[in-house]
Amino acid sequence: MIKLVRIDHRLLHGQVAFAWTPELGVDAIMIVNDAAATNDTQRSIIRMAKPQGVKLAIKTVEDAITTLKSGKTNDLKMFVIVGNVEDAVSLQHGYPEITHINLGGMKAREGTHNLSKAVNLLPREEEEIKGLINDGVEVELRQVPGDTPIPAQKLIK
Repeated sequence: MIKLVRIDHRLLHGQVAFAWTPELGVDAIMIVNDAAATNDTQRSIIRMAKPQGVKLAIKTVEDAITTLKSGKTNDLKMFVIVGNVEDAVSLQHGYPEITHINLGGMKAREGTHNLSKAVNLLPREEEEIKGLINDGVEVELRQVPGDTPIPAQKLIK
């Protein structure tokens, strides 16, 4: 069972490991990012940030969809982290059981505008998020579990 899908360009880091993971009560984290899944150095760095007692998988988007559909993860309480909006959209379209996405950390890049202090979106990403919302996916902004979730539709025009 997926407890939360979070978009965070940092993937697995302290806030995720020590705030979100215990709050969600998960026993597995799945990092879904094509670049991380195919880069040995990045995979090693991610493994070092893994909290003790929690399983970790680092998958491409395609492999994650296949794994989720296979039923192999049904008995796990999972926290799924993707690195960007595009991966989140692809994952949700491939596995429509995902009905809730958290916008956590998306760094400023050329052409982005600030949606919150930690979430910066390109116009294309805003449109993709609007599409998710129109498809019935709940999209929220929240940095840490104790923050009040803000529905993305309140901030995206």
